[in-house]
Amino acid sequence: MNKIALLVDSCTDVPKEYQERYHIYVMPLMIIYKEGEYYDGVNITPEEVYERFNEEIPTTSLPSPETVMNTFKQIKDDGYTHVIAVTISSGLSNTWSMVSSVAREFEGLTITVIDTKNIGIGAGFSAILAGQLLDQGLSYEEVCRRLMENVEHTKLFFCVSTLEYLQKGGRIGLVASLLGTAFDLKPIISCNEDGIYYTVTKVRGRNKSLKKATELAEAFAKKYKRYNLTVMHGGAKEEADKIVSELKAVLPNIQIMVEGQITPALVVHTGPGLIGIGVQRIEE
Repeated sequence: MNKIALLVDSCTDVPKEYQERYHIYVMPLMIIYKEGEYYDGVNITPEEVYERFNEEIPTTSLPSPETVMNTFKQIKDDGYTHVIAVTISSGLSNTWSMVSSVAREFEGLTITVIDTKNIGIGAGFSAILAGQLLDQGLSYEEVCRRLMENVEHTKLFFCVSTLEYLQKGGRIGLVASLLGTAFDLKPIISCNEDGIYYTVTKVRGRNKSLKKATELAEAFAKKYKRYNLTVMHGGAKEEADKIVSELKAVLPNIQIMVEGQITPALVVHTGPGLIGIGVQRIEE
């Protein structure tokens, strides 16, 4: 019998509850300050990143090839024969290509690396779905097929207080045309089919942007019979809680609801005030 392991990078933002339930291995990205480096979500918290923004906006980097290689070795030593590795979009990070490169060189495991074309829990939903499907007894090949097929049926809409952090981190994608606007225009951002940030629409002011993002997520969810839903935030819990209540009232067929604070590495690139609302199809 195949023994199948699940592996994610830390920016997929899979909550600890699901990491433990499905025995998911996590490769942390690095958060780099002038005085030292930290492992995302391991020895630094989102609150610490926020507190230090006035002094320094850090950078992030991929897990090292050595870290990935050692993780594969650990998985093999733990008795697994196959790995499904889920990463954030190849259009936003080199994590997918680096993990794929190490996987090709590693002997003794059958490894598939899923490019989710998404970010945060929008990517992490694929790992949670993989855990559910494996629990249902589906084969390795079938689970991988389902995950790849579901990429286009998973959508995350997010709002940021300022584009400054996306710009400084080089993650501005196709949103750049809004920089410098003097009209308080707020973009609703998502990932396109290539997994690159783009502006879905733009509205004036914070409240209207959150309302529009909520409406877009609701409309996307209503295309399906059943769906997973997420509302994640970056230091904006009250706003997130309000949106959770609104969506639960109008979306009766939520299978899994994921909510909470985003991981420190995502904080670096979005700054304070992020709201992300995501939907993953479970059944047409």
